[in-house]
Amino acid sequence: MGMQVNTNVAANNAYRNLATTQNDLSKSLEKLSSGLRINRAADDAAGLAISEGLKSQVGGLTVAARNAQDAVSVIQTAEGSLNEVQSILQRVRDLAVQAGNDSNNTESRGAIKTEVTALTKELTRISESTNFNGTNLLDGSENLSFQVGANGDASSQIVVDLSKANVSDVTAGLSSTNVGASYDLSATVAVSGVQSFVFDTGTSATPALTQVDTASLSGLTTSSSSADVAAALNGDANFSDKLIASVDEKGAVNVKSLTGEDVTAGVITSGALVATANTGMADATDSTRGGLDFDSAEGAAASISMLDKQISSISTARASLGADQNRFESVIKNLAVSKENLTAAGSRIRDTDMAEEMVKYTRANILSQAGTAMLAQANQSNSGVLQLLQ
Repeated sequence: MGMQVNTNVAANNAYRNLATTQNDLSKSLEKLSSGLRINRAADDAAGLAISEGLKSQVGGLTVAARNAQDAVSVIQTAEGSLNEVQSILQRVRDLAVQAGNDSNNTESRGAIKTEVTALTKELTRISESTNFNGTNLLDGSENLSFQVGANGDASSQIVVDLSKANVSDVTAGLSSTNVGASYDLSATVAVSGVQSFVFDTGTSATPALTQVDTASLSGLTTSSSSADVAAALNGDANFSDKLIASVDEKGAVNVKSLTGEDVTAGVITSGALVATANTGMADATDSTRGGLDFDSAEGAAASISMLDKQISSISTARASLGADQNRFESVIKNLAVSKENLTAAGSRIRDTDMAEEMVKYTRANILSQAGTAMLAQANQSNSGVLQLLQ
């Protein structure tokens, strides 16, 4: 092999290997100092894409867990107020039972009504003041949606239905006046061919057959009493959802709305609406009756029935909220497990194995020192040419 000065192949080879070693050493130092195996896309393009997706999911699940905890707080706020609402209704029912005794004189009934009025006002206050972060919870106007997943699909959201927790409707049904319709329905039943009554809870003077609450009269006969008619109406699911029927001291059947709306009634014979009556009481002397009535034993009995329905409605709303709360607590537990597993998956992809990387660093460090020494030797390998020039 000849001796050249301009080109030192050995030195170039040593330099190339040293540069590669220095690059490996630099990457090892970066991974060891950051704790990450992937510091840039060039380190692992596919791994970076996967790990970024996992990072988005973990971040979303973290926030979703907080959202679910907020949902539990909202439900606890609403259910706590409904607990007090139910206590008030139970107290009003006790007063209604007391008012049903004719040993009460006018002053005694007046004292009962005074307490009931105060309790009804408190129900109104609870309905208007119960809120979470400015959102009213007990006025029946809100269905709250909670984001409990990391994605934007429907399965990542849970809707809490607060329509049944409508204390405003409860208050309206208890305190309303000139609400309902009073008819001698037992006499109407005697009419041949009567199939059912039609009730429209609204402002229309004539119920529309396309938008009504119907109550079947099956099982009644021409000899059925007003009490039989009231029992048949209350036993009909379509009717009892919004209305309540009772028999007054005159033997007429009163139909009242549980939500304080006016009621129009009609009769269906052979599939056609054949009779209607305007809203309000048929008897002018009873035109102000509505809601709770403690003026007579009959009125108190009807009030007890109405209160039972309202208490049952609140119990149903509380049960629904309790079920939703349990669901959110399960969601929180599931999110915690998912977050843990996805975090572990992301770590396996992106984090540095410190022991393995330290082995690589030590190897590169030794090679770097050896390469530097060999480059120095290679640079001196052609120095023998000077001997020829002397």
